[in-house]
Amino acid sequence: MKSPLPVFSIYGERVRDQTQAQVLDWLHCESIAERAHLHDWEISPHQHDLLLQIFWIARGRCTVSLDMAVHTVQGPCLLLIPPRCMHGFHFHPHISGTVITVLAQHARQLLATQPALNARLAQAAALPVDRPTARIIAAAMAVLQQEFANVQAWRAIALDSALTQLLVKLGRSLPSDPQEAPRRGDSAHRHLQRYIALIEDAYRQQPSLAELARQLGVTGTQLNRICQAALQCTALDVMHARTLLEAQRELTYTSMSIKQIALGLGFSDSAYFTRFFQRKAGATPSAWRSEKAAQR
Repeated sequence: MKSPLPVFSIYGERVRDQTQAQVLDWLHCESIAERAHLHDWEISPHQHDLLLQIFWIARGRCTVSLDMAVHTVQGPCLLLIPPRCMHGFHFHPHISGTVITVLAQHARQLLATQPALNARLAQAAALPVDRPTARIIAAAMAVLQQEFANVQAWRAIALDSALTQLLVKLGRSLPSDPQEAPRRGDSAHRHLQRYIALIEDAYRQQPSLAELARQLGVTGTQLNRICQAALQCTALDVMHARTLLEAQRELTYTSMSIKQIALGLGFSDSAYFTRFFQRKAGATPSAWRSEKAAQR
């Protein structure tokens, strides 16, 4: 089952298929105002399946929703939006800044030898930055913009170099995570990354942990140990967290009934879904929806 949430390549351009590179190439660069003014400075909540977006707000302010959190930010500010993160904006008309949209897989490949940096850039963030950091990020953005507009030979290599420099500077600006990914090549880390990818593909079917462990070539006990060591939670907790996140997104951003959401997430009935949601979120689905509606 496909997500009922709105999915775009770049906002306002519907995804025609999963070959995003045909729609976007692999990188796009434009001013925030260039697209926002076409939509009266209001970008409705949506998500991108395969894209990483970096918003650099040099001056001005906006209100941004990142999944269930709402932030009012003032430039200089950095917004990092990984794939499948629901996000929407209300921009002040005098905002000044740049948005970089890149195929997330391409960015991950550029940083393949740096799993900790990849992990840091995989988390949504709304981060005010100080003036010295702002100058560093603005300079890196300017280099990338210059290469994006360039038509000279070896443009792709120059773009990769400029993008890598920008991602490193962004990673240094973001707060560190005490549970960042272990070193590359660690078998437990590889199993964890594959497990998370399997969940992403199949959480709506609620597969058994035994089946997922079998696909990974480990036992259920080994899978639990891997998750406990890296994330301090069980393998089932990881899958439940992904299901809960999608339930929260759909309650917040769609008008689907609770029964429709429950069935779409693989629950046999809405009562079972309600008990699951209340246990994990501390509120019933209807109470959650009402609270989020009041905040918007």
